Amino acid sequence: MDTIIQVTGNVNFAITLDASTWIFDDRKLDLNTYFTAEHIEIDPDEKYVKEASKFWSREIMEGAVFPPTLQTEKKYTHKDMRTGTFAMPVSLFLNNAEPKAAASQVAFIDAQGTEYVYSLDEANTLLFKFSQDGSMLENGPVYILDADGKNEPIQGIVRIDVR
Repeated sequence: MDTIIQVTGNVNFAITLDASTWIFDDRKLDLNTYFTAEHIEIDPDEKYVKEASKFWSREIMEGAVFPPTLQTEKKYTHKDMRTGTFAMPVSLFLNNAEPKAAASQVAFIDAQGTEYVYSLDEANTLLFKFSQDGSMLENGPVYILDADGKNEPIQGIVRIDVR
């Protein structure tokens, strides 16, 4: 099955996504807990400052250690990756493509050519589901889910057109 998704249209950068690599991405969301847990928006700059501060505090206290000795800092274990159900926020990829100022809609197109059109703001709240119980999706490469997970997943998305 093809796992490539193209983001094209009214964007500064047309990009190509490979959903098969997302299992290794620390930005992925665990759908087994995502819809039951409370989500707190974190400013990326604030997160960076906290992580850098933690790193430098450890360097000062322990000294530089090469290679890193704290393997337990991994967010997901190999077992979790082999058995988990995961998604990625659509906003990560739309932000990288940089929609032009005139862009107002995003069309998600499935393998049959059916278009599912959302406003740009709505599209930034959606999730790309790419894994079910550790396996790739049967009608993939990705499904579209609402941020609350209450919609019927839109299956087989193969292209994104920003308009």
